[in-house]
Amino acid sequence: MPCQSHYAHSLAERPPSEWQPLEEHLRNVAERAGQFAASFGACEWGIHAGWLHDVGKYSLAFQEYLKTQNNVDASIENAPGRVDHSSAGAQYAARMPNLLGHLLAYVIAGHHSGLLDGRSTGSCQEKRLEKSLSPWEHGLKVLPELPKLEGPDFLRIALSRKDAFSVAFFVRMVFSCLVDADFLDTERFMNPDQAAWRKGWPNTVLKHMEDALTDYIGRLDPRGNPVDRQRTLVRNACLHAAERQPGLFSLSVPTGGGKTLASLAFALRHAIINGLQRVVYVVPLMSIIEQNAQVFRRAMKPLADGLGRDPVVEHHSNLDPDNETTMSRLAAENWDAPLVVTTSVQFYESLFANRTSRCRKLHRLARSVIILDEAQTLPVEYLKPCLRALQELTDNYRATVLLCTATQPEIQRTKDFEIGLRKPHEIIPDPVRLYRELERVRVENLGGQKDEELSNRLMTEPRVLCIVNTRSHAARLFQAIGSAEGHFHLSGNMCAAHRSEKLERLRKNLEENRVCRVISTQVIEAGVDVDFPVVYRALAGIDSIAQAAGRCNRNGKLPGVGRTYIFRSEHTKSERFIADTIQCAGQILSGHDNPLDLKAVEHYFKLYYWDQRDRWDEKKIMDEFSLHNDRSFPFNLGFGRSAGKFRLIDEAAYRPVIIPWGEEGRRLCERLRAMPAPTTEVLRRLQPFLVQVPPGLWQKHVGTNIQLIHDGIAVLVSPELHYSDDIGLVLDAREPAGVFV
Repeated sequence: MPCQSHYAHSLAERPPSEWQPLEEHLRNVAERAGQFAASFGACEWGIHAGWLHDVGKYSLAFQEYLKTQNNVDASIENAPGRVDHSSAGAQYAARMPNLLGHLLAYVIAGHHSGLLDGRSTGSCQEKRLEKSLSPWEHGLKVLPELPKLEGPDFLRIALSRKDAFSVAFFVRMVFSCLVDADFLDTERFMNPDQAAWRKGWPNTVLKHMEDALTDYIGRLDPRGNPVDRQRTLVRNACLHAAERQPGLFSLSVPTGGGKTLASLAFALRHAIINGLQRVVYVVPLMSIIEQNAQVFRRAMKPLADGLGRDPVVEHHSNLDPDNETTMSRLAAENWDAPLVVTTSVQFYESLFANRTSRCRKLHRLARSVIILDEAQTLPVEYLKPCLRALQELTDNYRATVLLCTATQPEIQRTKDFEIGLRKPHEIIPDPVRLYRELERVRVENLGGQKDEELSNRLMTEPRVLCIVNTRSHAARLFQAIGSAEGHFHLSGNMCAAHRSEKLERLRKNLEENRVCRVISTQVIEAGVDVDFPVVYRALAGIDSIAQAAGRCNRNGKLPGVGRTYIFRSEHTKSERFIADTIQCAGQILSGHDNPLDLKAVEHYFKLYYWDQRDRWDEKKIMDEFSLHNDRSFPFNLGFGRSAGKFRLIDEAAYRPVIIPWGEEGRRLCERLRAMPAPTTEVLRRLQPFLVQVPPGLWQKHVGTNIQLIHDGIAVLVSPELHYSDDIGLVLDAREPAGVFV
């Protein structure tokens, strides 16, 4: 069979003369994957992966399959009747004289099904390398002379040190380059309209974004009070530090000190000076994404209008299916944008993922500025793998990581904390002085408080915010103070669009000095600009207490200091999920006059992180990667097992349900139901109308009050019966205890 009759992709009801030639596809993918991998010194790895990934399609079996099964996505290999075309290139790579070919083999073998475990009782890399395949080798004659497969210096060092984690991280980054290049070329051929939307960004886009941000900050018209003056000093310190070389930075600023815009100013200036490619802004909660992205979009609006598209991309896990389907590929972002705003869950789980849809974007982290907003939210049981991944990005992929928080975690490497990061460069010259200058709140510990006592206290304050740890407690406490004018409830039981509407109303009450009593979960703590004279906070981690205090006298308007009261909830059973942080915070409250000063915060994180050595890698994720003196199979890398273990939020614990709330929500739900398949645009616009439902309620109501459409997208059937304007989703008379935020 002559080479020109081999095809990579077919088109429905179109003759083979209009199909994509296989050699063209291999060349395109090799060129693009090489460009992507060049950002971390591995261009030849991308070229090798691109040319070899689909050589199995030269088999007669695959070409016959294309002819008989036209109008299918032939890249999905695990369905009945499909032809394995990825194992061929993997086997060829593993036979290279250089053992590095075994690493490349992982990339190629997994480019559709996902990175495999090295050895396993089920499907694994070792079995793929031994698999009997249809003859395909005649296709090798079209391959050009490929560059020698060596490796960047850091890979050679990792191999000499038998640093299996660093080796596996490199494999995952090359894998990301290949799958993104493969998806983009396949999309260009099979869906040119979709591909046309992916226009490149001008080289000057970051400079234009910096100019837009500078203009926006200038239009904020600071009032010149002490808080505003300190915010200006913080921003100036960020601009000065931006001139340094890429690496690890920390920005220690009290809540309300202007970290959000100052950190973005640092990132844009730093990227421009150092030739970096984008900014990735990582936040701990879904609710903060919407708020921060809204602020960034306001700042960038003149630029977006000029470009005709938005330089800000939001990416979170809801409605982002992780199954390998054409729809999920089209819906998933590959982070090809100047500014990406994402969640900690999306960021960290992607760093340890093995599926193509999660890994596709990872190569974009090379040569990027990564801002970790509220960096202290790293969970202790995943601390070791998370810190190691951050160190890899700064050491080997020319990324800058900025730890941005009011309560800087003690994660610097010492003899007592050997898993820590190398010392970051602190942007603020004198953090102690800054905290003193921005001190606007007095914290008082009330001890235990029953709901009746607490509600009575709240009713004596005309403007007060009370933050509790669970949705169920928030609902009960709101019922205790009663639904009345000026009473507000905020929690994860409400969709983001609903919460935004409530926030606007309560802000207006605050501005007009009217009654404003708010019962909220953690959703109000980070990134929400509200200013109360009095705040109550259920005992939680010191970082959460600091966030709550940041909503008190936030702008320094009071003649004196604001009052923040800490209390121990009576619902201790439902708060067991944060028992460790509560215990550590209790020790700080009993041993420090001010739990928010820097010494107290340092003590807290030593208790929370340093003293829990046996939990640093509780899931044993680091143990899944090993190197062996076995030339036939030198790298046993457990990509599948480690991805299964790394779950910041258990996927089975919460399920997103779309709420037809308000005119826009109802209209979008009607449009979704009428579509033959959901589009990326509609899925994005539905994000503000989601509520996460715990498993018990999900199982009880799915199929009745929760309807599944389009292969699993859940929609609330009767919002008039099950969605309250006061507290949001109410599927049962009793809210489930312990549901967080």
